[in-house]
Amino acid sequence: MRPSIILVVALPLIVSGCAATVPPDVDTPDAQLLSSANPVRYRSPISGYVNRQPVDPKPWRQQNQSQSPAEGDPS
Repeated sequence: MRPSIILVVALPLIVSGCAATVPPDVDTPDAQLLSSANPVRYRSPISGYVNRQPVDPKPWRQQNQSQSPAEGDPS
């Protein structure tokens, strides 16, 4: 390979490896902010569970009539 190509590729990698960046200082949270937070309460993951059993299908005409619009509606 040509030395100019190596220089173009390698030089930015070497320079970026030598660059030192310091992370910004992180302030500790204020006691007032911590006291204003809502406390965590335990909630059971199955608290909203409802047991549902399969049922036989109902007649489709009855289902359609119960959901259809009023008589004479063109929709």
